[in-house]
Amino acid sequence: MKYLKYPLFLILAMVILFAVFLLYGTISDYRPGDKTLMFEQPDAPVLTDSIFDLMIWNIGYCGLGHEMDFFYDGGERVRCEKEIVKANLHYVLEYTASLDTCDFFLFQEVDVKSKRSYRVNQFDVLVNGLEGCHAAFGKNYDVFLVPMPVTSPYGKVLSGLATLGRMEPLSSVRHSFPGNYAWPKGTFMLDRCFLVNRYPLQGGRQLLVINTHNSAYDDGSLRKGQMDYLHGFLVDEYQQGNYIIVGGDWNQTPAGFKPGFQHNIFDTIQLAYIEEDYLPGDWTWFYDPSVPTNRRVAIPYNPAISPTTVIDYYLLSPNIIPLEIRGVDLGFVPSDHQPVLAKVKLKQISGI
Repeated sequence: MKYLKYPLFLILAMVILFAVFLLYGTISDYRPGDKTLMFEQPDAPVLTDSIFDLMIWNIGYCGLGHEMDFFYDGGERVRCEKEIVKANLHYVLEYTASLDTCDFFLFQEVDVKSKRSYRVNQFDVLVNGLEGCHAAFGKNYDVFLVPMPVTSPYGKVLSGLATLGRMEPLSSVRHSFPGNYAWPKGTFMLDRCFLVNRYPLQGGRQLLVINTHNSAYDDGSLRKGQMDYLHGFLVDEYQQGNYIIVGGDWNQTPAGFKPGFQHNIFDTIQLAYIEEDYLPGDWTWFYDPSVPTNRRVAIPYNPAISPTTVIDYYLLSPNIIPLEIRGVDLGFVPSDHQPVLAKVKLKQISGI
């Protein structure tokens, strides 16, 4: 009997440690409110221009570059080497800084303090590199320890959305998307959100620049709840006479999308489309069908065999005219996503 005592003590100790781990994870779980004010300036100057240039880019915390095969996508690796992450961040900053006519930069998966990116504050790097920009950060991933995979845990993650603009906004507000995974999985997953920057226009109207990052890796129920919530927000704001640009990583392809890739294959695995009647037809889904914006990270990038798709794009309200759109093919060097550049024009404000 005494020979069984030690294995039983070991099992009991492991159970207790696991219970403590779950308890701490539950207590420390990030629980944001429905709305969080990140910045406010009631005296922000009225925008006088009507044409604006934008860039959206999920930088994948600079750890999902072309050489990476990621365990969560079916690959084997948990994280890439520190020097690669550092080089990828330099690449992102150098490219972004070259866009000297860009008015708004909408980034996703920007790490502030994460094991996967070696605890470099990428938000600060972007802010310091893009001089003269107002910056807002919306946290959507704050976990003290992601325990998977068991053999080499993902570790601490602190990450989110970053919106940088040449103009100062009236406000920057983080809006929580509804829904989450059930406990205990939800304790270690993202708390999805969208970040809304408001800019004053003539006549009391506002331009809303919205940075979004919708759910992936779910059965579709989380995405639907998020899209329903966003729909209500957009319709209400447009009915107030405001101008709306939404850009980011939607984790679903536009309604009716047909790829026009020249050198890549289309990813049809778990393919999800925006609903055809999500919004009235005078709203514009603005994207470039010729350049993929995202690759599946099951293997290192190979244009001949790596599945690719378009899930990063813009949505424009009917009072905004789409002028130019261009997906930028960077060979997925610094990230598993590629930037998308857009030029839009606000229609003349009526009723002034």
